[in-house]
Formats: sequence, structure tokens, C-alpha cells
Amino acid sequence: MTEAWEAAVEGQIQGAVQRGEFDDLPGMGKPIPGRGMPYDESWWIKSFLEREALPSDLLLPTPLQLRRRIEQVPAEVRDLPTEQSVRDFVGQLNAQIVAWLRNPEGPRVVVRPVNADEVVRRWRAERASGGSRTSTDAPGPAPAGAPARRSWWAWLPWRRHQAT
Repeated sequence: MTEAWEAAVEGQIQGAVQRGEFDDLPGMGKPIPGRGMPYDESWWIKSFLEREALPSDLLLPTPLQLRRRIEQVPAEVRDLPTEQSVRDFVGQLNAQIVAWLRNPEGPRVVVRPVNADEVVRRWRAERASGGSRTSTDAPGPAPAGAPARRSWWAWLPWRRHQAT
């Protein structure tokens, strides 16, 4: 049975070759992409992301995606026209963060909601200075009466004696 099947398939292939259906196919005469490279198990994911022009951030677990979005907040709100639109943006991001905090999945990564007042304060300061400040600049001084903020690594057990 399989021999008859193979013979029928071969006959159709030979007929298509004689009719010229395999002539001028796209990629004809070009080297096979990735030939000679070591095998990569995730080649299809990488090719899909490249072909569809998708960011590789989509492969990150949810908490790391949220952390990446938090880091990008100053750049994303820079061009928003009003304070309310900045607050709305931060509110939507915080809703995603709270949703993840209620049902965490993936690695245990500390993700906290963004302080909308702080983002608006930085947005106003950047507007007032004419946009000369970049998102990588250090934040300005804390408002009067606010407790001093320590960096996140100061809370690590082996760093507590150094973080004063």
C-alpha cells in the first residue's frame, strides 16, 4: 500500500516538474538561511518575532514585562498633553500591576504600583525645564516632609548594615 502511495506521489511530482510548476520559485538559487549554523531549538520563535517585527519583550514573564514598562514610564508620558492623560496612563499601568499582584504567575519579582503624583511631578518639571531632562537623570529632591527613599537593594539582608 505504501509503495503504491509513494509511486503516486512521485508521479505527481514528476508531472509538476515537466509542466514547469517548480520553475521560478521564490528563493531559488539562494542559500538556505541558517545552513552551517548550530541548531537552535527556538529558531522558529526568533524567526517569527523578526518576521512580524515584534519586540522580544513579549517573551518575558509578566512581572518582568511590568518592570520594563515601569522603567519606560518617563519616556512614555513625556509627550502626553495633559496632567490627566499622564494620570490615566499611570492608572492603567497600575491596574495591570494590581491584577498581577492579585494572581501572580511566573517568577517572584517585586513589582509595586507606580506613584502617579511622582510621575506627574517629574512630568511638570520636565515641561517647565523645556524637556532638557532625560529619563535617565536622577530624580529631584523629595518633597518637604516626605521620608527619605532608599534604593531597592538597600533592603537586601546582606546590605542592610551598609544602607544607612
